[in-house]
Amino acid sequence: MKVIKQTKSLTEQAYEILLDKICVGELESGMRLNQDNLAKDLDISRQPVNSAISILKSNGFVEETGRRGVVVSPITSAHLNSIYEFRSAIEPLAVQLAADRKPSSADRDAVKILERGWNAVNSGNLNEQVQADFEFHSLIYGWTQNSSLINAMKLNWNHIRRGMCIILGEGDYPPKAWDEHERMIMSLLKGHVPVAVTEMKEHIENAKKITISLMQNQ
Repeated sequence: MKVIKQTKSLTEQAYEILLDKICVGELESGMRLNQDNLAKDLDISRQPVNSAISILKSNGFVEETGRRGVVVSPITSAHLNSIYEFRSAIEPLAVQLAADRKPSSADRDAVKILERGWNAVNSGNLNEQVQADFEFHSLIYGWTQNSSLINAMKLNWNHIRRGMCIILGEGDYPPKAWDEHERMIMSLLKGHVPVAVTEMKEHIENAKKITISLMQNQ
């Protein structure tokens, strides 16, 4: 039997492209989105662009501002604080669950993601660093085998990405972050679960302090 290959719709493709541009700061906070220009840049009609913008709006990445039309939603200290509060509650729990449910491939998987992360840091490429950070945390989410936790983090991750682009742009921070990643996941793999939980909490708190400080300085 022939297998049907699913392809993404133009709306889905436009949404992903615009979302990436927002998350990495190419479309900056407060920037007005001109549907005609975006459609021209993407070489598609206005319809999928308008649909993609509607999805972005429902997910909080863009907003209506009256006469200015649709603009990229600003990143505020309050918004970032709420994101880190959410992570501080969820991710230490993820570490606890992952310790008991991790697969037999956990050691190999950890080595691969740590190598990926350090390669991204050494490359200096912001997009690669953000992706590697996402893959590190997603690895732990996956080990929990908890679909509610995985889906909740997936839903919020793109908001987290916007904050990451601020903090990972600081030259001193990425190596520190991956030192923290390495210590935490090694503690988890060795069965030192309370230590790993504490290290995850400290990792998120450190990121929060630096990100909010950078936001205030800007």
